[in-house]
Amino acid sequence: MPSIESTSSGESSTGTPLLETRGITVRFGGHTAVKEASIAVERGTVTGLIGPNGAGKTTLFNTVTGLQKPSEGKVFIDGVDVTSKAPYKRARMGLARTFQRLELFLSLSVRDNLRVAGDIHRTGSRRHRKDLEAETDRLLELTGLADVAGKDVSDIPTGRARVVEVARALMTDPRVLLLDEPASGQTEKETEDFADLLVRLAADGLGICLVEHDLPLVMKVCSQIHVLDYGALIASGTPEHVRNDPAVIAAYIGTEAVA
Repeated sequence: MPSIESTSSGESSTGTPLLETRGITVRFGGHTAVKEASIAVERGTVTGLIGPNGAGKTTLFNTVTGLQKPSEGKVFIDGVDVTSKAPYKRARMGLARTFQRLELFLSLSVRDNLRVAGDIHRTGSRRHRKDLEAETDRLLELTGLADVAGKDVSDIPTGRARVVEVARALMTDPRVLLLDEPASGQTEKETEDFADLLVRLAADGLGICLVEHDLPLVMKVCSQIHVLDYGALIASGTPEHVRNDPAVIAAYIGTEAVA
């Protein structure tokens, strides 16, 4: 993968993180899936959330979006406590996400998948239809999907379908975007293009939280990285800090990855 400059750290206009969790703990019976996890996502940055399978990353995402109620702790969007708010209310505040499993309309075209998301978040006036088409075209170009816009999602490779999910999330005009293993199934070239897309989205002011097992991708595009292991944060910091943290090396990265 070619060298990609990390995005610079930034905050919302009030100095408050766009997204913040404070002491989030999630218990399922006697099992603690997430333990006192506190992370922040700033405006104009890509923040990584990494760790072994089963570390609690998706559970933390589910708690942030309101699909899972925390046992303890709070979630804030731009300084507003949303812990008790329903998922749709958080979405209206600018929170969007993708999922580990593709959640697309496979029998619809790439373009129509984006249109559906746009319809949900806009009114049905004639002006709306014109704006919707213009935004759909813009995002198809931005995400590199214009050449497959008319194809059914079931007819395109998995790696590009992952990008369709991202484009569809962008149709909701989010301020914070949570990406759950978006590079899964991508070719090396697709991952290179995707890294470039993330950098451009962050440079445009979006706050992105990235769950991903592709460590070269994470290290290149993230300005801050949080590492979960058995539900607990074992490290937080810059890519260089995390890459050389003994606890992270032992739990997840391994010695060969940092040699």
